[in-house]
Amino acid sequence: MQSLSLRDTLVRSPAMVAALALALGGVVGGASAFGPLYAFAGLLGLLAAALMLVSTQVGLLTVFAIVTLIPFATLPFRAIITPNFLTLALLALTGVWVLRMLARSDQYDLRLSSLALPLFGFLSLTLFSLILGARGLPDTTTLHNYVKFTLGVLLYVSVVNTVRTRTQARQTLRGLILVGGAAALVALILWVLNDAWALRILVSLGRLGYPTSGRVLRYVEDDVNGLERAIGFSVDPNSFGGMLALVVAIAAAQLVAVRPLLPRWSLAVLVTLMAVALLLTFSRAALFGLIFAAAYLATIRYRQLWGVMVGAGVVGTLLLLGLGFGEEFVTRMVSGVQFEDQAQQMRLAEFRNALAIIQRYPAFGIGFGQAPDLDLTAGVSSIYLALGQRIGLIGLAAFLGTVGAWFVTTIKALKVIDEERVSWVLGCQAGIVAALAVGLADHYFFNIEFSHMVALFWGTMGLAMAVVDLPADGEDAKP
Repeated sequence: MQSLSLRDTLVRSPAMVAALALALGGVVGGASAFGPLYAFAGLLGLLAAALMLVSTQVGLLTVFAIVTLIPFATLPFRAIITPNFLTLALLALTGVWVLRMLARSDQYDLRLSSLALPLFGFLSLTLFSLILGARGLPDTTTLHNYVKFTLGVLLYVSVVNTVRTRTQARQTLRGLILVGGAAALVALILWVLNDAWALRILVSLGRLGYPTSGRVLRYVEDDVNGLERAIGFSVDPNSFGGMLALVVAIAAAQLVAVRPLLPRWSLAVLVTLMAVALLLTFSRAALFGLIFAAAYLATIRYRQLWGVMVGAGVVGTLLLLGLGFGEEFVTRMVSGVQFEDQAQQMRLAEFRNALAIIQRYPAFGIGFGQAPDLDLTAGVSSIYLALGQRIGLIGLAAFLGTVGAWFVTTIKALKVIDEERVSWVLGCQAGIVAALAVGLADHYFFNIEFSHMVALFWGTMGLAMAVVDLPADGEDAKP
């Protein structure tokens, strides 16, 4: 059959002509309104959106790219509300795999896994606490953030239903590691640049919903004459460090795996980039989370990681000494452990306040709004106290039970799956270990205002469950 030229295709397809005209008009209009750079970015966004509507794999990779690189980016215009890119990507991903399942039920079945019931039970408790705490009428902002939080948790279901072959699992894990490395590289470039240039770049993201004043660049103890903290495009250095800890754990498992997903030298470069960026966030919780994750991997299977940890510690120490930050870094670590500095004193106050709230509202918490009592303040830098405060001890037990069931299921699977999948599952386990350790002193993995961290946490859990259910012997079953 003779192939049609582009001219013939356009002549025979008025819809294609209309689409191209709309795209061209959008580019010209965007260039006039926002500038050529934003117009080009908008064109790339439209292309990504079109690909997401035909490929769940593109959708999943797009979600992880947004989570790591530009988690707070929103549309540059208001459409009743101003949805962020992550919300749109999660909705598109969910919509595509659900419609595909409905349209081709003979090929695509609904997969929920053994964790579905506790997961939906946990979400039901959060909804109950939201309504109870707001006395049936949550405000618009809280409701909007809660919807984003729910979409983040439901990424677990989307991953289980979209990662159905080994090829898809490989692409997803590779993509997550690569975008994590890219986020670290961006952070290091911004950190190396002088403050004026870094500030100019970050402020230029104001059209996408990023802050343009106040604490745009971040420093230890908010001292502009002190240590600058690496943040990338993630606004907050602690959440950025927590994200890196989870992704580095996944990459570290591949670094020592028998059959790594990427060439070992490239994994070494990516792990180094992410580890250095994590160090420069000066997030103590993220650093300890990464140490816990590496120790988990070394204890469970990869003994050689003990040597890697020692080597990384030496290199990190030399790097900090070379940059002139060694003494300040050590002082910050020690003061953090001893709860002596201002940030840790504030954490202690938050912990006491959270415990007081849990004592008064032990069953279902206070929901996701403000504390109902004037002498109490909502908000605490700990996943576990935040869970107890927001959704009560019942909700905290549901969360711990769900995560515990996930660990039991995936650890049992290590005995029966092949070596390649073992490295994938162990990496995801180590990532969740890092997140849980970070959660001792930070709240980002359970915070409705940081839906990208929620999505990363539950998406990683879903990825491990999808890998467990993959066909054996390296064969791809029909998706």
